[in-house]
Amino acid sequence: MTIRVLLVDDQPLLRTGFRMILEAESDLVVVGEAGDGQQALEQVRALQPDVVLMDIRMPRMDGVEATRRIAGPGRDGPVKVLVLTTFDLDEYVVEALRAGASGFLLKDVPADELVQAIRVVADGAAMLAPSITRRLLDMYATRLPTGEETSSPALNTLTEREMEVLRLVAKGLSNAEIAAELFVSETTVKTHVGHVLTKLGLRDRVQAAVFAYESGLVRPGAL
Repeated sequence: MTIRVLLVDDQPLLRTGFRMILEAESDLVVVGEAGDGQQALEQVRALQPDVVLMDIRMPRMDGVEATRRIAGPGRDGPVKVLVLTTFDLDEYVVEALRAGASGFLLKDVPADELVQAIRVVADGAAMLAPSITRRLLDMYATRLPTGEETSSPALNTLTEREMEVLRLVAKGLSNAEIAAELFVSETTVKTHVGHVLTKLGLRDRVQAAVFAYESGLVRPGAL
């Protein structure tokens, strides 16, 4: 299976560098480029990529708004967005994740990690390391619930085991790590994660992690 990638960045030199890295892989093909969010929307409609490598800060329309229109709530299309940022504590990253991004990477990420991230996101998983999850959500501790507030009513639809799984997803654990933590099989964990996403109306693990914090299920700093 070939993964079709759209590059979105307002710096042509960076787009060229990313293109060279990706086109060296037999399973990746760069189907197009865009210099701003508006062009990205047009290219997504025209080229139907599998993954959009999205810069955050761009003219005309930034990456957050473009992500929302491509992968946000109510968008059932298969396109996944992987956000690129210069700083790992960029204030726009949280907004991009809420908007529907499947994860994010630093622009100076090693080539092999960039390639692997695209494959992971294309496969439907989230690319968000535990350490990144921790720093991002702790950074916004003053904006998120403390855990002492009333939990979201949607949490009442989850079983006790599904709540446990959601807490561990919010900490950035992989399915294998959650399986080891709960002494169950990885297949069982995948089933629970699927039920959590379906019941809460979430697209992927990244949105599940953000929901866990916003609902008060997990407290920032409690990792």
